[in-house]
Amino acid sequence: MNLKKASLTDLDQLKSICVAAYSKNFFSHWHKGGLEWYLDKEFRTEKLKLDLLDKNTEYFFIQEDFKTVGFLKTKYNTSTTFSAENSLKLDKIYVLPAFKGKGIGKLALLKIIEKSRKLDVKNIFLGVIDTNWDAINFYEQLGFKFHSKTTLDMPYFKQKLKGMNRMVKELH
Repeated sequence: MNLKKASLTDLDQLKSICVAAYSKNFFSHWHKGGLEWYLDKEFRTEKLKLDLLDKNTEYFFIQEDFKTVGFLKTKYNTSTTFSAENSLKLDKIYVLPAFKGKGIGKLALLKIIEKSRKLDVKNIFLGVIDTNWDAINFYEQLGFKFHSKTTLDMPYFKQKLKGMNRMVKELH
């Protein structure tokens, strides 16, 4: 498993894996028209370009044997819930379904944790759907702990899935 940081020259490839990985994992979470709305909102070319130009945002390709099998997105010093200084938000991590269960996501996140420690990040935080027990267990195995509850404010997203757990991993 390898993480490759995305750059502006990777824009088409980034958009492709973002759309594929997200939609294959979460198509059933949306009411009609919602998935398309979200994909356009989050992964349109202009949005990805702005993210890549933002010094506090990074995208990484998750690769296995040089094949891109997922992506992750991090944001530095952007929290309103946690101390924004020296914090990292794991904004997105998605692996194509065919590659789940192989430990690829775990290895990718361990690399981000290691990188964060080297940058003197104090904590890593994330949001996860509160009924997604597989993801919650995954994060708990990596040392993340429940912090608080919130609700996803997203039109078209199924109401029963809007409950979110905020989780945090303290690094220092």
